[in-house]
Amino acid sequence: MRPGGSRSYIPLRLRWRLWLACLALALAGPTLPFAAENIPSHAVGLSERLITVPLSAGVVQQGVLSTKNGAPAPTHLVVLFPGAPSVVRPVVEGESMVRSSLTANFLIRARRHLAGQSVATLIVDCRSDKGSECSATYQSSEQRYHDVAQLIGIARQRLPSVTSVWLVGTSLGTISSAYLPTYAPAGMFAGVIHTATITDPRRFRFQFQSMIDFNYLRIPIPQAFVHHMNDPCTGTPFRLAQQISEAAGVPLISVTGVGDRRGDPCEAYTEHGFIGVERSVMVEIQKMVVGGVGVSRRLDFIAD
Repeated sequence: MRPGGSRSYIPLRLRWRLWLACLALALAGPTLPFAAENIPSHAVGLSERLITVPLSAGVVQQGVLSTKNGAPAPTHLVVLFPGAPSVVRPVVEGESMVRSSLTANFLIRARRHLAGQSVATLIVDCRSDKGSECSATYQSSEQRYHDVAQLIGIARQRLPSVTSVWLVGTSLGTISSAYLPTYAPAGMFAGVIHTATITDPRRFRFQFQSMIDFNYLRIPIPQAFVHHMNDPCTGTPFRLAQQISEAAGVPLISVTGVGDRRGDPCEAYTEHGFIGVERSVMVEIQKMVVGGVGVSRRLDFIAD
């Protein structure tokens, strides 16, 4: 009807435009939210948030807290210390870590296989004033413990269901996993797992004086080594992991199996980074966190 009638009048030209707009929406289909469109493979199935702790004027300690989708009340928090240079600088958008300077690292790229119904993970960055390398001197220091302890405290506030905290380090990050328990009060940590542990610090490309003759008997909580039997890195030979394990009475989980190895022998895409068997290794670590470290054993994995 024309204006003045009982029904509103929509000009023909406007009706035509509205019809075209509706047709375009129908052809386009449903619009996916940002998080669903842009989740990288290493973050699939995770709900993540960036935690930032101010340490001093202009200096912060950051970490990425990850929970499995559909698992809102985990009871175990696993704190992850990645390998060289141990500087992550994460970028979280939506509920996913979309970028970092160390995404290829074993602990970071495979964290989705560790997080589960009862397990959450916390990636630990190096404090912001340490530049491009988180040095061995800092990682072995009491200051490192205090910085990380503050980060863990905030993570536990976000996840009040957590009743136990485990530490897991890999390569350079095993300096943190070795030293932090020696500064912590009783009950702070439930256990620690060292993967691709620095076993020959004199031959590593960095100088790790703090790890020369480190006594793992100093660690007062359950611990275990997870080491690839064919680790090609000069600073982390398996035979020395065996010697350290036997001397300290610490269980050694010996791993075989490899995928498409490539690159530097001390980098992420060789047996040093458990390439191809990272899912299986993470599942084993999850079992230890939930059920205890057990005894020394050999695990022959088939690459995914």
